[in-house]
Amino acid sequence: MAVQKLYVGAKLREFRSRLALTQKDFAAKLGVSLPYLNQMENNNRPVSSAVILALAQEFGFDVTELGHGDTERLITDMREALADPVFTDTPPLADLRLVASNAPALARSFLELHRAYRQTHERLASLDEALGREGSQLQPSPWEEVRDFFHYCDNYIDAVDRAAEHFAQSLEGRGDVRRAVISHLENHGIRVTIGPIRGLRNYDALNKTLTLSEYATHETQTFQILLQVALLQQEKLLDATLDLARFQTEEARIIAKIGLANYFAGAVLMPYNAFLSSAQETRHDLERLSTRFGASIEQVAHRLSTLQRPSAKGIPFFFVRVDQAGTITKRHSATRLQFARFGGACPLWNVHSAFETPGRFLRQLCETPDGVRYLSLARDVSKTGGQYGAPVRRFAIALGCEIKHAGALVYGDGLDLARDDAFEPIGISCRICDRKNCHQRSVPPLERKLTISPDRRDILPYDVQ
Repeated sequence: MAVQKLYVGAKLREFRSRLALTQKDFAAKLGVSLPYLNQMENNNRPVSSAVILALAQEFGFDVTELGHGDTERLITDMREALADPVFTDTPPLADLRLVASNAPALARSFLELHRAYRQTHERLASLDEALGREGSQLQPSPWEEVRDFFHYCDNYIDAVDRAAEHFAQSLEGRGDVRRAVISHLENHGIRVTIGPIRGLRNYDALNKTLTLSEYATHETQTFQILLQVALLQQEKLLDATLDLARFQTEEARIIAKIGLANYFAGAVLMPYNAFLSSAQETRHDLERLSTRFGASIEQVAHRLSTLQRPSAKGIPFFFVRVDQAGTITKRHSATRLQFARFGGACPLWNVHSAFETPGRFLRQLCETPDGVRYLSLARDVSKTGGQYGAPVRRFAIALGCEIKHAGALVYGDGLDLARDDAFEPIGISCRICDRKNCHQRSVPPLERKLTISPDRRDILPYDVQ
């Protein structure tokens, strides 16, 4: 099998900039000539194995960071954006790969521009008068801005994760996490109470009282306590992280701050090294991990998708949550599988079937159009209101990895991984999916020619060439 060449010029330039080294000094430390380094940084030559070895030995660089994760995300996002009917021509995949590799900042700017266009179009379509008001100006959706922030951070925030792990260690020997953190807050003059409040959590700063909903589950209450700890005692760390992100709106910054506090809470509840060790020991059994760490199934699945610490990485997982309409409400992928930025998930994916079988794990062997095969695990995570008559919020989650990691998951046991027909075809978005004979296709693929016969009708009203 031919070895894939590695073109990572942008990452090399970024790493050199962080070290504050000139090209000449950097080339000397890597043991290569200045022209050779220049060619690598401009993606005219691939990174050699000798350079990779020098990066690890000379700088302690985690060479797994040279993977194509960011590049593949950008390519997928650009393909989806270019599938918009506003574009009459779609650049070939090779050109998109060149832009994502050589000019990632330009690729992100293009995605920002397309997002702004979509927002304008949607406002006009709904007769929104905001654009016509005096003083109004177009801003990206703060939710989308925050979502992309976590997406391109690989859903791993090192400083916050390590601070959470350190805080968890300070609680050791003081009982379970819930009792320990309540005691910690009481030592700081903050009282924790349980009551019939609206919502999940309410903090009264004047009286220093944190009230949790008596209708929430035990796991949710514990998580909300830890989230409040992050907001109260990790504010400097959260603000420093937000300063680096440079959000365009104050709303996005506030949303991201809550997101980072959520991240901190999950990382305290499931400290990185202890959780990684337990995940490997239990072969990623979500139920056993849920019991061991006092977390919900969704919290465990989401935490598994964040185990991307350099030099101590877990299995690269994808994680997604969808609602009953199929809309993606949470998404992250450390794998080559990327989710649609707009709209819902592929209807052939087992995450949609999870609503039909509550309380059960569904396993699926699937293959994306690029030929990569995955093991996908899906389950509903419906959330009750805690009392009779309260509305039930229904969601389903999916967690999965490339099939080469299936042996490390208890959910891979008993599956016939050798049969080609055991893998179901799934896609990302119909407009960028190349499959010709998909019975669930909603719109034609953008890059394919169509043949339409008025005298014949198959499952689809057209044939994809």
